[in-house]
Amino acid sequence: MISQSRYLKLVRLSAWYDLFVTAGFATPWTFALVHGALAALAQGSGLPGSLPPFEPAHMLMANLLGSVVVVWSLLRLRATQALYGRYDALARFLFAAWQLYAVAHGATWLILGFTVAELAFGIAQLLPLRNQSRVVRVDPIPDKC
Repeated sequence: MISQSRYLKLVRLSAWYDLFVTAGFATPWTFALVHGALAALAQGSGLPGSLPPFEPAHMLMANLLGSVVVVWSLLRLRATQALYGRYDALARFLFAAWQLYAVAHGATWLILGFTVAELAFGIAQLLPLRNQSRVVRVDPIPDKC
């Protein structure tokens, strides 16, 4: 069990991690730099798998991912709620599944480093919450927007 205050710190930490890791995916210009750095790292690491050049449609998908995750991160930082941590855990397990799928189909094993982080934050954000009354209520609708 984890206290409500510690849990909310965890939700914010995961949001900062996402913001740091995905901000570079949000625009074509920053993603070109990120992709170049990852490609060099993948090639220099000697790990199995590849990171091929991106076509415009691939770039669009990367930019959409980056944009949505940046906005989701900002929401969790500005209006931190336990409910958001639970939804974030679900998203992380989906991301981890697709990352494992990509590696199984030839993507660079560098992705597995991100997969470890996704699984760790996902598991942590599913921990049961403890509070003084021993009853945890998570409002599905925030009081203010």
